[in-house]
Parts: sequence; structure tokens; C-alpha cells
Amino acid sequence: MEIKVLGPGCPKCEATATSIKEVISETGVDAQIEKVTDLMEIAKHGVFMTPSVVIDGEIKCVGKVPKKDELKTWIQK
Repeated sequence: MEIKVLGPGCPKCEATATSIKEVISETGVDAQIEKVTDLMEIAKHGVFMTPSVVIDGEIKCVGKVPKKDELKTWIQK
């Protein structure tokens, strides 16, 4: 599974990345996390608000820090 956190590195983006790492650790899911901070790369995803979460190419969240329960449902498919 490929998970991307899109954002410039602001506190909300960092909180999102931390939550994702915690959920992956709790669930044992095999996933790679990538932080995308380049604004042009973020825009290529059609996203203009951050933080955003993209899982396996699908945008799951835009402009907010997702709750851990949400993350678990997305990650545990």
C-alpha cells in the first residue's frame, strides 16, 4: 500500500503523518508513507488544500487532519 501525505510540512501535515504511522503500527498493515511537500507535485493530484491523504492513488481526505478511526477504515480495506 502506498500512502502519500500532501502538504508543505505545516503542523497539521505533520499531525496527519504521525497519525498514519500510528495506525499502520497498530494494524500491522504493510504500507509505505511518502510526504509530498512540493507544491507542483501536490497540484498534480488536483489538490489545493492541505493536508491531504492519498492512498494507492485515491484521494481520501483534503484540507483536514483525518481522525484515526477514518484512517483505519481506509487502511484496512
